[in-house]
Amino acid sequence: MSVFAHRMIFIRHGETKYNAEGRLQGQRDIPLSVKGREQAAAVGRYLGAHMRAEIAALEAREAFYASPLHRTRETIEIARAAMGLPSPRYNLVPRLKELTFGQWEGLTWGEVEAKYPGAAKVRETDKWNFVPPGGESYHMLVERVRPWVLGLSGDCFVASHGGVARALMMLLAGVDPKFAESANIWQGRALVFANGRFDWVG
Repeated sequence: MSVFAHRMIFIRHGETKYNAEGRLQGQRDIPLSVKGREQAAAVGRYLGAHMRAEIAALEAREAFYASPLHRTRETIEIARAAMGLPSPRYNLVPRLKELTFGQWEGLTWGEVEAKYPGAAKVRETDKWNFVPPGGESYHMLVERVRPWVLGLSGDCFVASHGGVARALMMLLAGVDPKFAESANIWQGRALVFANGRFDWVG
């Protein structure tokens, strides 16, 4: 069960060309597409309209955090602008980088199968603990993110990645890894973690 005592507003970065093409992105530094920028603005407008007081309180505490990859920095800056906030004011957190797929990054699943026959099927048998060649498992990602989460002293706003959202579902909401590994992680919406559960908004 989660012991997280705070509230977190989480947004996944907007769509990129790799997302649209079904490529494994991992820690490759891919910028947002036009659609991705629109998604970032849309979630910012929603949060600014529906959570204005909460956003203002987080801004006063400088409690905005982002993965240092380009697509998340773009997303938080666009979202902040849509909320009426000065865009540069957020903290970069290397631990919030996406799970790395190692040698699989840049490939589609079809290309993974062609280069590493049978590996994708092996991954499906234990997706949470599977480590791609040169990469990380979701379990490893949880352990990477955990120290930062435990060090939080209050409510926060986070812009990060799909894999990190899955790790946070387990860490903050006590979700079973089998659910977390296959849950839809939406772009253009926000996840709110609070009281040992999570809810999508927007």
